[in-house]
Amino acid sequence: MPDEQGPTLPADAARRPTPGWIPLLIAAVLIGADQWLKVWARTHLNLYEAPQPFIPGLLGWQLTYNTGAAWSLLSSATVPLAIMRLLVGLGILGYLILRPQPRFLAFTLALIAAGAIGNTIDGLRFGRVTDMLQSPALSAVTRALHAGEFPIFNLADSCVVLGTLLLIVTSLLPERRTRNA
Repeated sequence: MPDEQGPTLPADAARRPTPGWIPLLIAAVLIGADQWLKVWARTHLNLYEAPQPFIPGLLGWQLTYNTGAAWSLLSSATVPLAIMRLLVGLGILGYLILRPQPRFLAFTLALIAAGAIGNTIDGLRFGRVTDMLQSPALSAVTRALHAGEFPIFNLADSCVVLGTLLLIVTSLLPERRTRNA
């Protein structure tokens, strides 16, 4: 009698190494999306214009440029930051090719690499990073903490933050072990 639940993956399927081309593809798609969004922002938004709601109360469009890192840290250090980002992004991708990792970790590291490389491209091409995403919801949180407005960000920043948060959360979770019974 056929299994009515459908095919099942072996217990260790999620822990099997992911072929190196998969994180490269994920990173390439995310870098492409980041660069497309930055071109769109530079051609459709005006600098110093008030935010335009995209998802009211949650996300809006507002063009700005940043020569530093998050919260404008290390402003005017564009080239050294770009070189550091490039080394981090390429280092992570090289690691994933040379030492394939399980699916989730490969995806998480590909997010971080894509974000680093996406902002590297802007830093080296323009001497600044294009930012266009503004979040009233995140600004409400930072204002409540007396930290001012939440910085305007881009897709590459989101990839780095999401990847880093996923890494932290998974490092805090207990490791799942399969029982050989």
